[in-house]
Amino acid sequence: MTTWTDHTADRPISLTAPSGIDRAAHHRLDEAWLAAAWSHPSTRCFVVSGGQVLIDEVADGRTELVMTPSFEAPLTEAHRYFLGNDENGVSYFALQKDSLPGRMDDSARPAGLREAGLLLSPREAGLMVHAVALENWQRLHRFCSRCGERTVIAAAGHIRRCPACGAEHYPRTDPAVIMAVVDDQDRILLGRQVHWPEGRFSTLAGFVEPGEAIEQSVRREVHEEVGIGVGEVEYVASQPWPFPSSLMLGFVARATTTVIDVDGDEIHEARWFSRDELGAAFASGEVLPPYGISIAARLIERWYGKELPTRGAF
Repeated sequence: MTTWTDHTADRPISLTAPSGIDRAAHHRLDEAWLAAAWSHPSTRCFVVSGGQVLIDEVADGRTELVMTPSFEAPLTEAHRYFLGNDENGVSYFALQKDSLPGRMDDSARPAGLREAGLLLSPREAGLMVHAVALENWQRLHRFCSRCGERTVIAAAGHIRRCPACGAEHYPRTDPAVIMAVVDDQDRILLGRQVHWPEGRFSTLAGFVEPGEAIEQSVRREVHEEVGIGVGEVEYVASQPWPFPSSLMLGFVARATTTVIDVDGDEIHEARWFSRDELGAAFASGEVLPPYGISIAARLIERWYGKELPTRGAF
């Protein structure tokens, strides 16, 4: 069996650390409360556009999400999303706009989650994940799937209602499995997708199909992509992944066969690695480690026994 080390097992997965924000969902339909919260001088808001926000490096070396009091915010009514309250009662809102606002001091810059998620505090990263997920859903689901009528925003950005047929539509989350496949020799199986550049390897992943248990999905995806049989499936952790609307469910899967047969459609190449082989491949640049924000990096780390190198990471 694979031996996990305390050092890597305790490392948090990006975008999942406790943020200290109470989403306060019971307030989303209370228009009077939302109006009072929006007008309160302590309320803070930020703009999200195309999956990006403004971030800024401050004097002490930290990176912060650019937020303003609500009375300084750009005008918008329909696309104002309530994200929750902190322990001090401060309310947070996201404003969806067609573009990010400029800054007079020119020190702030736009950033997406792949970059900002590694730089921001857990609180601000959590707020950004929530806002980006809502924005993605809002942009892609403007019309009723039942009758085709344009829908309207409700529940502070968390529902879209159809004025024609009365249907209510909720933010979509697509479950996806991502798995570190390990064999009886304690090797890990990593694959390279067809559209990835040479040397970019990571864990296998795929979407859960309708009517399918997640353990079944792990076994099906591994067999479809690389022809490997899987027996025991152990859940590790999850990670929100709003690119645009996934929830990654992380597993360790025990291989029952080892002969690789890639499908050629999704996976171009797959290889078994021992720890020494993977370490040497990292050192030579033959293999690039997964991007640090992804749960894939943590799944590999838990098997590898130490942090992955960052040089050349994606």
